Amino acid sequence: MILPPSILSALVTVFVTIGPIETAVVFAALTAGVHRPERESLAARSVMIAGVVLLLFALGGGAVLTLLHVSLSAFRVAGGVLLFLQALTLTFSNPGLSSINARETHDAQQAGDIAVFPLAFPLIAGPGSLAAVVLVMGRTSSWFESVAVVLTVVTCLAATYAAMLASEHLVRRLGQTGADVVGRISGVLLAGLAVQFIFDGMRQAALFGAS
Repeated sequence: MILPPSILSALVTVFVTIGPIETAVVFAALTAGVHRPERESLAARSVMIAGVVLLLFALGGGAVLTLLHVSLSAFRVAGGVLLFLQALTLTFSNPGLSSINARETHDAQQAGDIAVFPLAFPLIAGPGSLAAVVLVMGRTSSWFESVAVVLTVVTCLAATYAAMLASEHLVRRLGQTGADVVGRISGVLLAGLAVQFIFDGMRQAALFGAS
């Protein structure tokens, strides 16, 4: 089965911005020494929380933009710039917009529940992925495409959950070099998609006038 170009673009955009492999690598580091049942519980809860947030943005993002008097064309340009910045960090193997810094890593390693922070946000539902779901939903022109985008988000979350469960195996197999290669390939793909969002926003603004 060959996916329509719009759905394939949405799948790649959401998959790359969520980053199941990158998330699994960080998850493995944060949960080192934690018993497997607790790791599975953390993975499930973090993916469910992130999924609720991402779906809320996908389904209600357009309405929020309308309330704020922000045109979709303006958000496409802004979101495209945001995704391009994430693409640069992925390409050059630097911590991305949906990653966590050293201080946040230290806080996460303290006693407490890390399912919400930093696992659900910003690792899974980070600024890049939240912008991405609004952008890809804004491209839809029918209920079929909208449902396909929702299924795309669910599929990427399921892949993230599976990667988190297999995080120790992935880290052993890929190592830091393998993870960097995956990140760089993802960054190149995301850069192209981000620029296309910017072009779409500028074209729409030129045709209909910026509001």
